[in-house]
Amino acid sequence: MKICMAGEGAIARKHLNALDRIEGVEVVSLVGGVAADTEELATERGIPHWTLDLAEGLSQPGVEAAILTTPTQLHASQAIQTLEAGKHVLVEIPMADNLADSERLAEVAARSGLVAMVCHTRRFNPSHQWVHNRILVGELKLQHLVVETFFFRRQNMNALGKPRSWTDHLLWHHSCHTVDLFQYQTGEIPSHVTALEGPHHPELGIAMDMSIGLKAADSGALCTLALSFNNEGPLGTFFRYICDNGTYIARYDDLIDGNDNPVDLSGVAISNDGIELQDREFFSAIAEGREPNASVQQALETMRTIDRLEKVMK
Repeated sequence: MKICMAGEGAIARKHLNALDRIEGVEVVSLVGGVAADTEELATERGIPHWTLDLAEGLSQPGVEAAILTTPTQLHASQAIQTLEAGKHVLVEIPMADNLADSERLAEVAARSGLVAMVCHTRRFNPSHQWVHNRILVGELKLQHLVVETFFFRRQNMNALGKPRSWTDHLLWHHSCHTVDLFQYQTGEIPSHVTALEGPHHPELGIAMDMSIGLKAADSGALCTLALSFNNEGPLGTFFRYICDNGTYIARYDDLIDGNDNPVDLSGVAISNDGIELQDREFFSAIAEGREPNASVQQALETMRTIDRLEKVMK
């Protein structure tokens, strides 16, 4: 399958690394936002065509699908553009930075008959899959999901240390991972939501700290999420699953129990890379003509919860 990759930043590189391990997929066009960076990455990865125009990338001979790793504010419009061009789409989280655009994308996806999927990678990380599988068979019951999402980002720089052309957001981007994961693990929409935000950065114009709480409607399970762009120290996201039958701590693809003992994840999936597993799901859904796990339709419920959180903060 020939695909178009949109984006030339850190996340695009992670997808390209994953695609190197997936047989039968070839990136034939790279669409970027900065010409020099796009050309450099295309040359480095042996991608035969690069452009700054998504329409041009989608129109390359044989292209059937696109992966979008572009700035958040472009996600919905570019995903719609891809679907209207008759191509399957995998769009990075979040699918939009507001509910109205999310609903518009979901409507277009439903009409298209194409595979439209969002990169809710936590659903695919082996660590979270291990917990999910045990919840499904009744071995674990989630009582409280406690999550820390911590970065040090007081300047508008990306993970590669280069200036960003857009501004990241704790609510619509980073909380999106945890809100979706909590709803996925409980199978429920929260009955109650709470949210507080700290002071806004004078230049970036965004809240640099945030506190979010969720409660599952039927089980009563709680989720407590702390987010910060002010943190100095270990960076990233840490998930503590407090269950009726044990405590487990996940960080991306690794899992330990409450006593720091590693959990063997070797039999969970064919890879230990959540991004690779997520991308494999996208291509499998295309080949099998089915709805993928983390489809746009499923992700819409997450965006509705985030909209509720935004209203609480306002």
